[in-house]
Amino acid sequence: MIFDFSPLQLTLITLIFVWSGFVRSGFGFGGAALALPLLLLVHDQTIYWMPIIAIHLMLFTSLTLRTRWRQVNWDYLRKSLLFIVPSSLVGVFGLINLPNKMLLVIIYGITLTYAVMWLVNWTIKSRRNWVDNILLIIGGYFSGTSLTGAPLLFAVFLRNVAIPQLRNTMFVVWFLICALKMSAFVAFKVEINLVTSLILVPFTAIGHIVGLKLHDHIMQNDQLFKRIIGGVLIFICIFGLWRVFA
Repeated sequence: MIFDFSPLQLTLITLIFVWSGFVRSGFGFGGAALALPLLLLVHDQTIYWMPIIAIHLMLFTSLTLRTRWRQVNWDYLRKSLLFIVPSSLVGVFGLINLPNKMLLVIIYGITLTYAVMWLVNWTIKSRRNWVDNILLIIGGYFSGTSLTGAPLLFAVFLRNVAIPQLRNTMFVVWFLICALKMSAFVAFKVEINLVTSLILVPFTAIGHIVGLKLHDHIMQNDQLFKRIIGGVLIFICIFGLWRVFA
């Protein structure tokens, strides 16, 4: 229960969920991937945070898509889901069954890789369909395990979906992955933490609204934002890995 945390921890958690909402709507991806390493510094149980993040993802993506269904590339989405859904299901079972220490190493390791790439301004690019399919499979797996596959999926969708449709198409992907994840949680009797999720909704909403308003500005200066975020995440991930092995 969220009230079991100290006042300092509660403050940090609420700020992180504001950040999560901002990144998700501002960039169109990465709200979970960039918030989870921070949340794990507060409380290092991956399975505790996953249902909360999944509920928020489903809620805010559906609210955004409510009036934007026509701005989704349904044709490419159907093709990509043939690779994303099976690998995501495998990833969800990994989340439920893998030891927490291994999950922490995976999350911090993947995030550290993204952070270095963003800091040095190196982007994942694919110019061949078979490479796209591999990235979709890997991204789907990591999204199912820890919701950290967003940059891999984004790189593929960026090549195949027009920019005006990109964010909303990605939102449908996140909604479906989280729906699969939540179904598995219920089936395996994983604690959902619904009350905690609802308490944190207003804080995520603040970030979500700000991100929506600044989305166009962020996309015009995304390299600068990514370099700043990458530099900060490197220190966070190194510290997180140090805690895991200390």
